[in-house]
Amino acid sequence: MVEMEVVGLAVDEETKMPLIILKDKEEKYILPIWIGALEAMAISIPLNGIKMLRPMTHDLLLNTLENLGAKLEHIEITEVKDSTYYAEIVLLKGEEKLRIDSRPSDAIALALRAKVPIMVSQKVLDEIEVEKREKYQVVLEDEESKKWAEILEKYDLEDIKYKM
Repeated sequence: MVEMEVVGLAVDEETKMPLIILKDKEEKYILPIWIGALEAMAISIPLNGIKMLRPMTHDLLLNTLENLGAKLEHIEITEVKDSTYYAEIVLLKGEEKLRIDSRPSDAIALALRAKVPIMVSQKVLDEIEVEKREKYQVVLEDEESKKWAEILEKYDLEDIKYKM
């Protein structure tokens, strides 16, 4: 398991769907997860430190767990099946560890509110790395592409920054 943190929310330019972006502390992995608009709102509330007058659904669940003597330990994004992410909410009730199936967006919304770790299985991260390599592969191998590759290698972002 790799601990990750929420970098922020974004909108996919192609699908216009919101997505949450996770990254690990070493910035070795970046994990985008597409979510719904309501889920994005539920995640944005704790991300932006907004305090609601009345408990929202995720707050209600955390309050219920606390009143039942359980504590949210962490959440885990456990696998990807047919482009769908799966997650588990990991609870402690006394000495007993309980795992509850969850959508990643709900699990992340809870984790942010409870300020507990967001864990991602190495299996998920490995699958994402393979998918990324397959998606972004070199398709042209001619002199023109080699010339552009050399130009881009020498390109420095400092050259295009606005000077004051």
